[in-house]
Parts: sequence; C-alpha cells; structure tokens
Amino acid sequence: MIYELRIYTIHPGKIDAIRKRFSDHTLGVFARLGMQVCDFWEDLEEHPKLYYTMQYESMEERTRQWEAFSQDKEWNEVKQKSEQDGKIVEFVEQVFMKRAEYFKK
Repeated sequence: MIYELRIYTIHPGKIDAIRKRFSDHTLGVFARLGMQVCDFWEDLEEHPKLYYTMQYESMEERTRQWEAFSQDKEWNEVKQKSEQDGKIVEFVEQVFMKRAEYFKK
C-alpha cells in the first residue's frame, strides 16, 4: 500500500473557490473513479493551502487513476468553469509514503 500527500497552494483570494470545487465536484469524481481519499485538511494558520492523503495499491494504480481523472469529462468541465476568473491552484506538491512497519495503530 502506498500513500500520497498532496499539498495545494492556492492563489490569493481563491480559497473559497477551491473549497467549493472539492466539496461540490472533485471529491465526488474521485469517488466515482474509485480514488480513495484518506483524509483532508486545511491550514490551521489560514495560509491558502489544502492537504489531503490518498491511498493506492501501487504506483501503477495511482498512475491509472490520475490518468482517468485527468481525462474525465465532468472534471474537465468543472475545472474549466471554476477557472473562468483565473486559475485557483498555484502549485501542487506531492509526497509519496509507505506505512512504517514498526508503527501500530
């Protein structure tokens, strides 16, 4: 099992737009495509950042899921419509992780 931490830095003034896009559309598209979000956070100090983790069986599965997402008709329509007044996300950082064998929940 692998995990991906995704950190989104949002353009100034666009945090509400990304919240709406995720809550109204993106998380539903992820679910429809079988993409598993483990958890989701916003920055406590109110920096314009979102953090979430995803879980995959393998890097190959991750690649397949993100390719399907990037080609999804609904997602592309939502993205285009939500960015009519400018891009929302400045950049995305990705960290790939595996569970430490010595950690027990």
